[in-house]
Amino acid sequence: MSDALINGLAGAGGGIIAQLITYPLQTVNTRQQTERDLKKEKRKLGTVDQMCQVVKEEGWGRLYGGLTPSLAGTAASQGVYYYFYQIFRNKAEVAALEQMKLGIGDGSVGMLSSLVVAALSGCVNVLLTNPIWVIVTRMQTHTKISKSLPETRPITPDEAILTAATEPPPFGTTHAIQEVYGEAGVWGFWRGVFPTLIMVSNPSIQFMLYETMLKKLRKRRDLSKQRKNGVTALETFLLGALAKLGATVVTYPLLVVKARLQAKQIATGDKRHHYKGTLDAILKMIRYEGFYGFYKGMSTKIVQSVLAAAVLFMVKEELVKGARFLLTSKTTKKLKSKVSL
Repeated sequence: MSDALINGLAGAGGGIIAQLITYPLQTVNTRQQTERDLKKEKRKLGTVDQMCQVVKEEGWGRLYGGLTPSLAGTAASQGVYYYFYQIFRNKAEVAALEQMKLGIGDGSVGMLSSLVVAALSGCVNVLLTNPIWVIVTRMQTHTKISKSLPETRPITPDEAILTAATEPPPFGTTHAIQEVYGEAGVWGFWRGVFPTLIMVSNPSIQFMLYETMLKKLRKRRDLSKQRKNGVTALETFLLGALAKLGATVVTYPLLVVKARLQAKQIATGDKRHHYKGTLDAILKMIRYEGFYGFYKGMSTKIVQSVLAAAVLFMVKEELVKGARFLLTSKTTKKLKSKVSL
């Protein structure tokens, strides 16, 4: 099994676990980013209050709306990203060694090379998986509206049946696909791809910061003669959290623009809520909401992103270690059996 495949599978596994833990926060954050009702904005409910409101008005299931395509998207995104990242990284390491032979550099991959490697991997990932995230955004922002009866008196059995009958059907993946296709055809599944491509700087910055901090930590361990201890899962968790925090703060406005473009467009009524493209969305947000609009829900996103990234890095590193240990053990057993023969 190649090193690229090991990292790809480990990344997919880590991404799924991180997604399951932080998904309710992601749902609330997407709703915060796409909120355009000024009356609701004035209330300024906190993240926990919004989660409670969703549960009260729409049920627990809405906090996990779009979870199935999101898990598929996470597995695909992390798998594709880590797979191509490792391939590009290996090529960068070979190039660095060749340069060292020519007397240039110390043979290690520099920060700029790490940034380019992460950016290339991110671009491939975005182009392949953007349709999944359009569907996830639609499902997360879909609000369940039911025709409920007044609570001023007890509800009779007949009225309960009537309420159940008027309850709208669940908004599933198929409904989201039909809605996107009905609005813009096939190209609708690539809405928001431009700001998303620019946002590849987020994982690029994230991995650059992570690998730089990891490299410094390992050098410090080597100098203190603690090389056998290696990097612990807790240290990997903290490094991943710090790296994601820095990347999120820098690229958050692009994330808001992407969410606005991927959410359901209001074709009639107030044109402030209808975006024709990336530039139109940016200009309308500046005009009608100010620069504050680009940072809606940022505190929620920081908590969700930092927690998810920390879990992802920790699980991914542990899975890689486990896979390599198993492969090494199998190889050792085969060699011993050959020697005994």
